Amino acid sequence: MSFLSFRIFTPAALSVCLLMWTACAQAPRMAVSQLDTPPHHTYTGMKLMGHEKYADAKREFELALQLDGKYSQAHGGMALVQAHAGNNEVAQESLKKAWKYAKTKEDKLFVHVSRIRVYTQFSGEKNWLVSAQSEFDAAMKIDANHAPAYYFMGLAHKAACEFNAAGEMFAKVLALKTDYTAEADVQWHFIQKVARAMPGSATGRQIALVQRITRADAAALLMEELKVDVLYKKRTTKTFDTSFKDPQKAARADVSEKPTANDIGDHPLKSDMEGILKIGVRGLEKYPDGNFYPADRVTRAACAMMLEDILIKVTGDHALATKFIGSTSPFPDMRSDLPYFNAVMVVTSRGIMEARDMTTGEFAPLAPVAGVDALLMIRKFKEELKFD
Repeated sequence: MSFLSFRIFTPAALSVCLLMWTACAQAPRMAVSQLDTPPHHTYTGMKLMGHEKYADAKREFELALQLDGKYSQAHGGMALVQAHAGNNEVAQESLKKAWKYAKTKEDKLFVHVSRIRVYTQFSGEKNWLVSAQSEFDAAMKIDANHAPAYYFMGLAHKAACEFNAAGEMFAKVLALKTDYTAEADVQWHFIQKVARAMPGSATGRQIALVQRITRADAAALLMEELKVDVLYKKRTTKTFDTSFKDPQKAARADVSEKPTANDIGDHPLKSDMEGILKIGVRGLEKYPDGNFYPADRVTRAACAMMLEDILIKVTGDHALATKFIGSTSPFPDMRSDLPYFNAVMVVTSRGIMEARDMTTGEFAPLAPVAGVDALLMIRKFKEELKFD
C-alpha cells in the first residue's frame, strides 16, 4: 500500500474504530447474578437514601443504569442523589431522563414524587412549593392513594413552615397504612409538638425545624417568641438616674457603649443578639474575648440557666438563685454540686423543662436542644408567668 493510500484510508479507519469503540462503551453490562437487576439496585439505592448513605446509593443507581440505561426509576434515584449534593441542574437533567423513559404508572408516580423531593431540597428557589404541589396533583390523578406522594408533600409543607397542611398529609399516610407509615408517624408527632408550642413569629416557625439550636437561635427565640425585652420593661423595677450629664459626653457614651460583639457584624440575627446583650441574660453573655459565638450549640443545661435568670428578674424572687443548693439530685446523671444544678431544679420543679428520658429519669444536661423543644419551653414559661 502506498503512502498516499495510507493517508486516505487512515481517517476513515479511525472513524470506524471510534464508532465501534463507542458502541462497545454503551453496551449494557451483563448481569452476574439473579439479583443483579435494575429494579433490585434501584430498590437498594432508595433504601440507602433513607439512611442518608448517598455515595452508596449513587453506586446502586449507577449499577442499575449500567444494566439498562433506560431504566426510569434509576434516573429518578440519581436525581435525588444529585439534589442532596446540591447539583440542581444535574438533578433536573436526570429527572428529564426519568420522565422520558417512564412507561408504566409506577414509573410516572416515581418521577412525580422524585420531583417533589428535588423541589423541596431546593426550597430557596422561586415558586418551589407551587411546583411541588403541581407534581403532587399530577400524582393524585394517577393514584389518589399513593402514600409516598402524601408523605413527601407533607415534608414539602413542613419545609415551608405550613404545619397544618403538613399534618394533614402525614395523617393521610397513617390512614392509608401502606408505605412510609413509620416515618409519617414520627413527622405527625413532630407537627403536634409544633402545634403545642404555637410559634408566633416567622423566625420561631423556622427555628422549629432546627435539630440543634445555636446561641443565635436562642437569642432570636427569647427576643421574638418570649419578647424578653418587653417582659423586662413590664415586670422589672424601673430605676432613674437624675444626675446631671454633659449632653455631648452622654451622646458619645451612648454610641460607644452600644452592646455588640466582634463576630456578629453580618449575621442575619444580629439585632436579636444585640438585644440580648443589652438586657443581659445568663448563659448568653459575650465571652471575654469580645465574641458571641453565634454558631455554638446550646445545651439543655444552658437553656435552664437562661430561663432561671429570666424568671428571677421578672418575678423579683432572688431566693430562686439558691433555692435548691444542698438538695439531693433527682436525676441519675447530675450531681447536686454542678453549677447548673439549681437552674435545672428551678425550671423542672415548675414544669418548664422535664427529664429527657422519662424511663430512666436522666436530664441529659449536655445534650443539644431541638428548636421545637425550645419553643415548648418558652410556651410553658409563658404559662408559668400567665402572660401571652
